[in-house]
Amino acid sequence: MNYNPLVSVICLCYNHEKFVQEGLESIVNQTHKNIEIIIVDDCSTDNSVAEIEKWLVNYPNVIFIANRVNQGNTKSFNTAFKRSTGSYIIDFATDDLLHPDCVATQLEQFKNSTYPNLGIVYGNAEMIFEDNTHFRYFFEVDQNKKRIQSQPTGDIYLGLLRLDNNVCSVSAMAKREVYEKLNGYNENLHYEDYDFWIRAARSYNFDYIDQILLQKRELKNSLSTYRFRRLNSKTRKYNRSTYKIVINALKMNTTTEENKAILNMIHHEMEIALRTIDPILLLKYILLETKVLALIALKKRYQ
Repeated sequence: MNYNPLVSVICLCYNHEKFVQEGLESIVNQTHKNIEIIIVDDCSTDNSVAEIEKWLVNYPNVIFIANRVNQGNTKSFNTAFKRSTGSYIIDFATDDLLHPDCVATQLEQFKNSTYPNLGIVYGNAEMIFEDNTHFRYFFEVDQNKKRIQSQPTGDIYLGLLRLDNNVCSVSAMAKREVYEKLNGYNENLHYEDYDFWIRAARSYNFDYIDQILLQKRELKNSLSTYRFRRLNSKTRKYNRSTYKIVINALKMNTTTEENKAILNMIHHEMEIALRTIDPILLLKYILLETKVLALIALKKRYQ
């Protein structure tokens, strides 16, 4: 039987006028052809919409959603997901470039993986600058472009809490049921991926593909660049979203080992609060650390 599932690629655009057509072409040029493309422009302030509309002349069946006000990635993605029909989902930023075999390779991993409850597969990515020159690889590689350190697979929940496991979000493909079960991205957050991986890992296995699947563009003003800026409003929104993620993860924990692991997250974020001069956030983490330590002590006392 021919394995040819429909894959929905949800393409999020914000001020990508220089890159959006090339990014969309990288989807069209996939070796796996059964692909549904849904584009969302999140009220770009440049000429992104005009560039998308020029591209759409040759692809009239592609769904295009142009937000009249800026909604953010989480809401924009969720809106597009509700209109998608694919069995597998890719969250794609339109300044990135998929390698031609990316989708086929991801689907092959789903087909051949030995994990019975597999929900997400992901691989490696080459990070590039705006001018397409090489920056680095998401995971460090050897001369054969293979990951130097082994990447944990299967149940990675504990590893995510300990911060000793990371997911290359841009190279991921998920089963539709994962997004349905988790009700998509958390729209109360300033960014989506870390929270989504933690919630997904609570219920599903992950598998890793040791290949470079795409090129991820590093832009000067991308959201991740605000992580460590001092006294910056966007930095505070980003890092206070992380605090909400830690709180939600703590609610999902069921063992003392998991509570001990989340202390790694708390201590890491305390350092960032200090570095970015956010005393209110630092105080919140100190109080949260006290709560977690008390939970661990009580559990130990009554064992």
